[in-house]
Formats: sequence, structure tokens, C-alpha cells
Amino acid sequence: MPQFAYKAMQHDGVLTEGLLEASNRQEAMRQVEGRGLKPIKLAESAGGAAPKKPGGGAGAAPATGGGSALSFGRKAKITPRMLENFTRLLSSLLAAGVPFSRALVILHRESGEPVAKAKWKEIHDLVIDGMSLSKAMERSPETFPRVYVAMVEAGETGGFLDVVLAQIADFQAREKELKSKVMTALMYPIILLILALGVLVFLMVFFIPRFQLIFAGFNAELPLITQVIVKTSELVRGYGLFLAAAVVVGVIMLKSWFNSPKGRRAWEGMLLKLSIVGPLIAQFAMARFCRMLGTLLQAGVPLISALNVARRSIGNQVLIDAVSDSIDRVKEGKPLGKSLAQNRNLFPGAIVEMISVAEESGKLDVELMRIATVTEGDLDRQLKSAVALAEPVMLFVIAAFIGTIFIGMVIPIFSLQDHIK
Repeated sequence: MPQFAYKAMQHDGVLTEGLLEASNRQEAMRQVEGRGLKPIKLAESAGGAAPKKPGGGAGAAPATGGGSALSFGRKAKITPRMLENFTRLLSSLLAAGVPFSRALVILHRESGEPVAKAKWKEIHDLVIDGMSLSKAMERSPETFPRVYVAMVEAGETGGFLDVVLAQIADFQAREKELKSKVMTALMYPIILLILALGVLVFLMVFFIPRFQLIFAGFNAELPLITQVIVKTSELVRGYGLFLAAAVVVGVIMLKSWFNSPKGRRAWEGMLLKLSIVGPLIAQFAMARFCRMLGTLLQAGVPLISALNVARRSIGNQVLIDAVSDSIDRVKEGKPLGKSLAQNRNLFPGAIVEMISVAEESGKLDVELMRIATVTEGDLDRQLKSAVALAEPVMLFVIAAFIGTIFIGMVIPIFSLQDHIK
């Protein structure tokens, strides 16, 4: 009978490893759970030779059904709401003492969306095959972000996966709320911008040509601003489709460039240099970093491991590189506060002092969470002010465009009387 090597978590959070004999992986998984353990990794040992039986055990599906679900899951997309529900429910099940594999079975069985059902089934099958949860999630980067996988890996290693999953769900809910606030505030300016573009196209294509015929009938010399508007109208009417195609091609090329490492770094570096947007991005990155690091330290993750996970949550590659240098200094034995002090664009002097004092007093995790909460509140107020300022600015720009066209077309009318005489 084949042997299986397992890695599991006891009720007190201590990791344990061992060997057991079973006819297949599903039977081995049931034996591990029967011992009151939460399986994390299960793989057939080198001496095992029995082939996998896809139909054996509760929660396992026939190979054909799993293959079709996998194919369907790849074509569709998991929404942020589905991922948040998955994360929070899995955390609740594990915290309630439900065995790991059974929790995954419950998730894919109880899911109401076919897309989510197929994806959670895929994760379940990979874990049953002996893969860790983080490695299974790493195979679906379009569903599970890198920082998500890194936190899950830290939770598996430290034996507090349920706690980490709950924190991930809170992060997801907080970011979704922030994005919702920004989109709601920008909805009115965006609608105005779309309407303004429609008005400009109408003026260029239909309105200005009528005035152009009137001016041509009097052989009058038009002012410079009117000539520019008329030429622009002719360009739009004559080459509008080519201009639209050029814009589409340009957008595709820019998107491809932004997705490349070089383009992404250049774009994110430029954003950090903007007067209003740059500080907001840096504050948001610092808040995420501090909350993530504080959460991991509270859960008992070693400082270096927690730093490596927390830096991935920053989101801006330029800032990630800067924090990576600070982590290298911490590895050399230097204090965290002094190491982070090198990144003034991300950690202001006051924040560095708070971290240094908390590090000396042994309350680093609590202080990091407090800094994150205060920073997020300040960031929320700044975002509201920035969005409130964006509305009148956009209205002014729209009025300036339309007003310039109106003035440029009205000025020649006052000189028509001289030509009529």
C-alpha cells in the first residue's frame, strides 16, 4: 500500500508532519482529518506507486467533470465580490474547526455562480492532489493577486490561515469601498466630459460648416482663431475615421507599454512626481504596507517574512524597490525605523519616529495598525477634497473649449456688416 507524506496544523496552531498508508490521496486526506488535524500539504512519498483514483473519496469529482469545469473557469472571470465571499467564508469555516478539504468542498458546492463553482473546484482538486493552497492559487494569477497569494503562504507557514484569510477579506472590503467612493464622486464629471465631447463633435461636423459657407460668400478674411477652428473642422470631417483609428492604435500601444516592466516603472514614477496625485498614491501605499505588516506581526510572523509579504501590497513598483532596499538593511541587523527612514517619499519623518519608538517599546504591531487607521482617515478626506476640486476644473475646461469655438465663430459676424455695405 502506498505511503503519503503530510503536513498539517494541530488545534493549537503547531505544525506537524508524518507518514501514513492509504489506498489513494482521498483516503489519506480522510485519515489526516480523522486525527483532528487541518491538512496543509499531502503528497505521495517516493516509495508509493499506486495511481490516483479520480473517483474515490468524498468531495472528489470525475476527471471529465473536473476538466470541463477547469476549462470553463479559465474562460470566465471571477469578480472581486466572488473572491471576497470565498475568502471570508473559507476563513469562517476554518475558524469553526471545519477540516480544510471539507471547507473547500462546501465552498464550491454552495457557490451560486457557475464561474466561481468551477474555479473553487479547481482549487479543491489541486489541494487534494497534494499542492498547498498558496501554490494552487498561484496558478490563477488572474483571480488571486500576488499579495493575496503571499499572505496565504504566510498563513500556511505560520499556522494561522483562518486569521490571514479574515484580514484579506477586510482588505478587499476596504479597497472596494474606497474605489466605490472615488467612482461615485467622479461619475458627474465623467458624464459632463462625455457630453462635452459630443457637443464638440457636433459643432465641428455640423455647425461650423454652415458658418463656413456664410463666410466664404463674402470673401472676407477670417481672424486667426476662426481659421484654426475651421481647419480643425475640415480635418475632423475629412479624416475623422483615420484619426479615430490612430487613437485606438495609440491606446493599444500605450497599454502594452504600461504592462511591460519598463513602462510600468516609468508610468508609476511619473505619477509619484505629480503634485496632487503623487502624495495620495504614496499615502495609500504606506497605509497598506503598515496595515499588512502590523497584521502579520500580530499573527506571529517573523519580521523579515512579514516585510517580504507586506512590500508586495504596496502596488507601486518604484516604491516596492525602495522598500526592498530597506528590507535588506533590516536583514543586516539594522532597526526597522532607521531602515525605512531612507524612503522619505513613502515614510515621512514623523511616521519613522513613531515606528522607531514602537520598535523600542515592543509595540510595533499595534502602532503600525494605528498609523494605518489614521492615514486611511486622512487619505479619505484628501480624496474627497481632490474629487470636489476636479468637478469645477472639468467644468471650466469644458466651458473654455466650447466658449472658444463660440467666440471664434461669432467674431467674424460683426465684420460682415462692413462687407455688406
